[in-house]
Amino acid sequence: MSRTLISGGLVITAAEETPADVLIEDEQVVALAATGSATAGSWTADTEIDATGCYVVPGGVDGHTHMEMPFGGTTASDTFETGTRAAAWGGTTTIVDFAIQSIGSTLREGLDAWHAKADGTCAIDYAFHMIMSDVNDSSLKEMEALVGEGVTSFKLFMAYPGVLYSDDGQVLRAFQKGAETGGLILMHAENGIAIDVLIAQALARGETDPRYHGIVRHELLEAEATHRAIKLAQVANAPVYIVHLSAEKALAEVAKARDEGYNAFAETCPQYLFLSYDDLARPGFEGAKYVCSTPLRPREHQAALWRGLRTNDLSVVSTDHCPFCFKPQKEMGLGDFSKIPNGLPGVEHRMDLLHEGVVDGHISRRRWVELACATPARMFGLYPRKGTIAPGSDADVVVYDPAATQVLSASTHHMNVDYSCYEGRSLSGRVRTVLSRGRVVVDGGEYTGSAGHGRFLRRDTCQYLT
Repeated sequence: MSRTLISGGLVITAAEETPADVLIEDEQVVALAATGSATAGSWTADTEIDATGCYVVPGGVDGHTHMEMPFGGTTASDTFETGTRAAAWGGTTTIVDFAIQSIGSTLREGLDAWHAKADGTCAIDYAFHMIMSDVNDSSLKEMEALVGEGVTSFKLFMAYPGVLYSDDGQVLRAFQKGAETGGLILMHAENGIAIDVLIAQALARGETDPRYHGIVRHELLEAEATHRAIKLAQVANAPVYIVHLSAEKALAEVAKARDEGYNAFAETCPQYLFLSYDDLARPGFEGAKYVCSTPLRPREHQAALWRGLRTNDLSVVSTDHCPFCFKPQKEMGLGDFSKIPNGLPGVEHRMDLLHEGVVDGHISRRRWVELACATPARMFGLYPRKGTIAPGSDADVVVYDPAATQVLSASTHHMNVDYSCYEGRSLSGRVRTVLSRGRVVVDGGEYTGSAGHGRFLRRDTCQYLT
């Protein structure tokens, strides 16, 4: 049995902040005691980590990543190995990625394909959501079996007709099956049929630059689809989780439903809090680096999103990490914005960017931990194994130095992508030491983890519904 003692830090969870020492045995937290107390003073350990002047927080839980995702004729540039290593560098110790059912195939075939990609390669623990691309009697029947195996959430798309799109009837049937099995339906809420009309019209007018990606994916089409998803969920008496919400009017739809007592949940992403349409409209083809869906919105939306995070109308901050290199992948859309692969890198910087929200006064330290660790763990059936520091929890622990500074850059990040969305941005605060199930995987600027350390996690159903 190995014992690790983290001493002298300010332990921050979603519930409290307290100066405490943390005792770890093998892979689990076994005790906490006030720093300087007789109890803490009696502990001995094989490894001691001095956290004086630092925060001690749970490892981050990123509930929305796309490692090795095929999209638009190419594949996301981070593998499960490179992407989970980058996540660890940024203090994230658990990801929930998306396995994809191909049209004409079964859910099982899609899940098995993603297990094959991830097994033996991940640096941190991982789980899967299931993307349903072909909703039919057979795939609906499969949902129950997957829930029993710990894959307890299913994503549908109101966008991308002919590829991932589900019509309202399919969406309703999935909600009904979710209500029956306990599976949580995650919804990409954009009106893809209308968007395709606007894309064709823009290209016909010769409007081909990356900025038109944001114009055709109008915020009203996100709001309309969000409203429709919520109403279909209500018809089925099922909860709904809106992914990557980016716009004020879509947020208003979620807030209204929550005010009326419905189980409507939503996440946003750091890109919507720190980037804007101005980045998408950068000169030349530079805006292609910022093409994602839902798209970046005008800067005015950011205040509403921060407010939603404070009021809990937005429950989670995930990344939607889906990186494509500028050369040659994003360049596939030269002369036609609709061919630019949709997705941004972000898994490494979520914890740091959210901490900047603390520094800027948008959220509290405990809310930082709640949004990045505790709530995604509860939402996706992993709490208290993940998302907190408590006896019996996995020893996923981050020692975070709030006094450190850093400058984000493609030259120093660890994601497998050739640009940074935040190139040159200075941040206050930085990860110093990261433990994954008791093992130090990052320490003082050195990576000490390894591929294959991460384990697949069987998840319970959403813990906000029991």
